[in-house]
Amino acid sequence: MSSEAPVLSAAIRELEAKGQGRVLVFGAISLDIDLLPPLYEILRGIGPAERLDVLIFSRGGSVNAARRIALLLHEFSGRLRFIVPHYCESAATLMVLAAPQIIAGPLAIFSPTDPHLTSADGGRDGSPSALSSQDIRLFREMSQDWFGMDEPQAQARALPLLCESIFPTTLTSLYRCTREVQSISNELLALHMPDDAAARRAKIADTLLFDFHSHTYALTRDDLARIGLPVVRDADIQSVAWDIACEIRARIGAESRKSLEGDWYDALLMTRDGGMRRCRSRESIASVWQALESC
Repeated sequence: MSSEAPVLSAAIRELEAKGQGRVLVFGAISLDIDLLPPLYEILRGIGPAERLDVLIFSRGGSVNAARRIALLLHEFSGRLRFIVPHYCESAATLMVLAAPQIIAGPLAIFSPTDPHLTSADGGRDGSPSALSSQDIRLFREMSQDWFGMDEPQAQARALPLLCESIFPTTLTSLYRCTREVQSISNELLALHMPDDAAARRAKIADTLLFDFHSHTYALTRDDLARIGLPVVRDADIQSVAWDIACEIRARIGAESRKSLEGDWYDALLMTRDGGMRRCRSRESIASVWQALESC
């Protein structure tokens, strides 16, 4: 057995003792739908838990993957709780909306959930490499603030000007993506917020979508609490969670690569009984999950 599994296992057991529930460590540089089968196997090993604490470490990814992961976690837990010691950005921020409690540390980083479309050519023709829904929504406001157009003029000219440089169905795609994030946000919040809180759920969803000036705006735990999310502090849990986050950071992402040409790991799933990492290689399109003991 490698030294990795015992170090993480001991920290997970300590976290379980402090939190009085089962703990799942979920690290993924980017959330994707292929995480579901190994996650399902891990959850089957845990079995239905009265309380499931999920320590999450993620830079974002697919919103649909975030939705399905959150729903799967909810299905295996009587009471789901997320622990966020560090990164929980973009689609990962969307995912934690499913929990009635979020324990966030002082270095927890969340982010807005506004969707983006990436350019097929990566912006090589001088156009932006990615386009945010907010770039489109604020075009009319920008025309008024920066160029002095009155509101009727800005409204009349906004769509024709946009369609001159952006294919109309691209605009439709951004609109659909935005509606999708609103729908997913409301669905996940409804898992623990009562039916009569529909207006509150919609306000939280729209704030994360529309109220910040960039997708990379680093939201704090206090920011999330201010918009109505159930964020709490727990110094004992936060301390152990940070130690686990440091272990995750060393085992997935750039720090897991021994050379520029070498293999790397981009996801890690673990409980007190063991876990696995997903290995990526330049030589193969397919990824491989490896037990931590054999890594």
